[in-house]
Amino acid sequence: MAKGRPMISESDLKVGGALERIKHVMIVMSGKGGVGKSTVSSNLAMALAMKGHRTGIMDVDIHGPNIPKMFGLEDAQMTVEDNKLVPVTAAHGLKVMSMAFLLPEKDAPVAWRGPVKMGAIRQFIEDVAWGDLDYLVIDMPPGTGDEAISIIQLIPKADGMIVVTTPQEVALLDSRKSIVFSVQVKIPVIGIVENMSSFVCPHCGERSDIFKSGGGEAMASDMGVQFLGRVPIEPGIVISGDSGVPIVAASPDSVSAKAFAEIADRVLRTVG
Repeated sequence: MAKGRPMISESDLKVGGALERIKHVMIVMSGKGGVGKSTVSSNLAMALAMKGHRTGIMDVDIHGPNIPKMFGLEDAQMTVEDNKLVPVTAAHGLKVMSMAFLLPEKDAPVAWRGPVKMGAIRQFIEDVAWGDLDYLVIDMPPGTGDEAISIIQLIPKADGMIVVTTPQEVALLDSRKSIVFSVQVKIPVIGIVENMSSFVCPHCGERSDIFKSGGGEAMASDMGVQFLGRVPIEPGIVISGDSGVPIVAASPDSVSAKAFAEIADRVLRTVG
């Protein structure tokens, strides 16, 4: 081996091989829980699939893997082919993979220590047969801890991060940390999504700024990153998520669905 060239482990080669047929990888993260990161991830992935792109979504939130619920796949059974896990297919050909599929019981808590979680994440990535994809959306656990660091190390080819926040100051403080984290790990920020920007009354259409509005856009401007858009609160988002159909598919003419579609368009223009 040439002097100075870093050693590449067999496991690193397996991870690279698992992802080599994926054109673009986008990581969706948040500084704190409860800001709607999984809702943004699922609607973004579905919006891309509805536009005709070969899309997958990987749910690596070990302690709160909610993506299967959002696609009505809680009872789906994974298959194994050639010693590889085969993702479950949702509407519009969207490929879905989640830690929830690997748990023995749906309601069982995951009480794993750090090293066990890191090993599971590595195996989860390197043993999944995604096939040819245009876009892979990765739904991360909240925060910038062990899981986030491990995933970034395993997927250095990621095109960038999408940071989800809500407008109030307490969420913006944590979101700023996510942006600084992306600089530290040398992965660009694709943009910021301001979720729960305002409440849209289902009866009159009037908007009320329950959690304020505009904080995400102001933060994006202050930190020099792209603002992808704001998504309002409306009952349809909750109803569609609980019923297993993201709102971009369940109610494409709704205010929030149109917001997600516009965000997907901006992501496509940025990533290519």
